[in-house]
Amino acid sequence: MRILTRGGFDWTARFPAIASAAAALGPATFILDGEAVMLDDMGRSDFGLLQGSLGGRTGKQPAGTALMFAFDLMYLDGHDLRKLEFAARRHILEDLLDEATGAIRLSEEINEDPERLIEHACALGLEGIIGKHRDRPYRPGKTGDWIKIKCVQRESFAILGYELSSAMPDGFGSLLLGALRGGEYVYVGSVGTGFKHQQARALRQQLDKLKTNKPVIRFKEKARIATAPALIAEIDFRGWTSDKKLRHASFKGLRDPEDAGAVYSLDVGEP
Repeated sequence: MRILTRGGFDWTARFPAIASAAAALGPATFILDGEAVMLDDMGRSDFGLLQGSLGGRTGKQPAGTALMFAFDLMYLDGHDLRKLEFAARRHILEDLLDEATGAIRLSEEINEDPERLIEHACALGLEGIIGKHRDRPYRPGKTGDWIKIKCVQRESFAILGYELSSAMPDGFGSLLLGALRGGEYVYVGSVGTGFKHQQARALRQQLDKLKTNKPVIRFKEKARIATAPALIAEIDFRGWTSDKKLRHASFKGLRDPEDAGAVYSLDVGEP
């Protein structure tokens, strides 16, 4: 039984409950596609809870109460299912997980008007909804076979530095964020909410080790300290300003360095 990240790293030891639940589905051999989550008191997935259960950035402690929501099936008992249309794969997945309990759950499929569905999802405080083309095969990458409709936009940005705070001298006032454009970093604004004091102090210690005299972006303000772009932050935001800065940004956590995912990329022609 192996649990692999999208980057190909083996995280089986970090999700023991999911591994045990998968083993209990035997004697079938299969490859599931899904997402590991932690749920809050309202039953909503929470990235911060998942990160904390793993021990934070670079943490390797097991997230014993993490769940996996399975949403696709790529292989079953010697049969490569990727060429089948999604509707057929979904039917087989439902049969496989028919009696599954515990840490592996079948993601719910709802055939409703998407505008009404996203309205209810946002009202419930969910991140959004996923739409999949029922007649398409399983193909990796951004093919248009599936779409994500978000209530709040969430992307990964590089931390390029921080702004000092007189209110919390051993922490910071905000983090300075960068996206990629044509392979180079551009400044896209700051984030000053979403941190607990203890979390901000710990992050300040990490950032101070990354101070550099050759920053990718030079800040003129003396209160802004530049760092090497080694840390990747998961950020919720409500959109973009006219000069391509984040609106109403909120810090959700750091991505693990082994599976940080792509830093958000701006189109080359954008300001």
